[in-house]
Amino acid sequence: MNDLTSPKFIESFSRACDLFNNKEWYEAHDAFEDIWNELDGDERQIVQGILQVSVSQFHLSKGNLNGAMILLGEGIGRIKNRISINLGIDLLAFCETSEALLLKIHSEIPLDQNDIPFLKRL
Repeated sequence: MNDLTSPKFIESFSRACDLFNNKEWYEAHDAFEDIWNELDGDERQIVQGILQVSVSQFHLSKGNLNGAMILLGEGIGRIKNRISINLGIDLLAFCETSEALLLKIHSEIPLDQNDIPFLKRL
């Protein structure tokens, strides 16, 4: 069983979220991967989804639109049906922002700072 209340999990998850929100995509990926390795079930799927969104942002920052769209879509898919699980972040808002970003990339609409996914704490 996942102990989401352990000090180790809380500290690691908080650090990973901070890296993500500071747009340190590669470092956030690594931090979420460390967490992902320790989880199972729905929590593991959510963390993998966040990890994939982080990698999508890395691809986007390098101009790899195809890679960004693929990983963004996969990440949203892992999280979307699990938004009721409490990891201390607003998963619904995260999915909505990520879906809007995916649509803009797919439609070739110019992006701005408001399109960047953010992990809002509850």
